[in-house]
Amino acid sequence: MSAWWLECLKESVDSLLRPPWNVLSTRPTRYASDLRVRGHSAQLAVRVERCAAGRLRDAYPVGAHDIEGGVHGPCPPDVLPDLLEALADAVTDADLRCRRVVFAPASADQARILAADAAGFRYVLDVDLGAETVSLFVAEPLWVTRTDMDLDRVPGV
Repeated sequence: MSAWWLECLKESVDSLLRPPWNVLSTRPTRYASDLRVRGHSAQLAVRVERCAAGRLRDAYPVGAHDIEGGVHGPCPPDVLPDLLEALADAVTDADLRCRRVVFAPASADQARILAADAAGFRYVLDVDLGAETVSLFVAEPLWVTRTDMDLDRVPGV
């Protein structure tokens, strides 16, 4: 994997992270990027990282383009749902092969769990990462979740 996606992500987040959000700065590495984001009169530290290279790599069947997004440090609970929704949209627009944007708050952090639900993320399961237990929430693009409900029809026939 190369860092090309981070540059695309930065450009996409800058242009697609809808108002009132804007990116103040980025610090990219090969598999992750730390963003300083401002919006709703809050300045937040946001990290986006390829799940295959991060703390979730052994937590579930990770796709090569799955991305974990999270806020580090305090975040007003009324601000987080909007940020998560905007971040998920920007990430899936930046990487068209991204099947999942993952948000993994501590299982005991009810405020962040409620924020993920309010942002449209779907709860998947709790996983033990050794140091902590997290609840995995995912936002998936429509092309992943779209299903042909005609179960009697065989595709391609």
